[in-house]
Amino acid sequence: MVATMNRSSTSHQPSAISRLVVLISGNGSNLQAILDACASGDLPAQVVAVVSNKRDAFGLERARQAGVPALVKPKPKAQDRREYDAELADLVAPYQPDWVVMAGFMRILSRAFLDRFPNHVINLHPALPHTFPGAHAIQEAFEAYQRGELQQTGVMVHLAPDEGVDSGPVLAQEAVPIYPDDTLESLEARIHPVEHRLLIETLKSLCVKSAGLGTGG
Repeated sequence: MVATMNRSSTSHQPSAISRLVVLISGNGSNLQAILDACASGDLPAQVVAVVSNKRDAFGLERARQAGVPALVKPKPKAQDRREYDAELADLVAPYQPDWVVMAGFMRILSRAFLDRFPNHVINLHPALPHTFPGAHAIQEAFEAYQRGELQQTGVMVHLAPDEGVDSGPVLAQEAVPIYPDDTLESLEARIHPVEHRLLIETLKSLCVKSAGLGTGG
């Protein structure tokens, strides 16, 4: 069973609808997939806040259009990383998330954040486990294919319990083949729908389990 999250002083009781805070840095296409799945009822959850470390992230506009609080928390260059992460946790905690979802959030969170939401922070990464950690996973996989080192890449969703880069217990993964006529752009275009689907499927499973649904109580 997933460990209980540390709540703020105004804790809430578990319900059939899980509360999600989504962390983003850019376009927010994975965020949009979550918002759409929540709106359709396919995902028994509600996005209660979206936080970006980038002021110009288009995902913030996606949140606003969905009526979701869109928060900006840039990191000043001079600020200590752990101090920033502690402040980020302070920003997220009042929304009492059941799950914090890193969906294209281009920062590695330290324990100053992760320890506030133990085993409730989820990361999406466009590579298979133990391959191509970091921000350029798709490009690195494509280059490895061109060197004849592999025939496929993939997508994974994992828990983020510590400061490892794209590591942690894997919740779901799916391989994506690379074809001889692929370009980097065509590979990216084929990976993104897999990201969206795998993320929603994984979140749905987690939300159902955490609510005690479909398990006989």
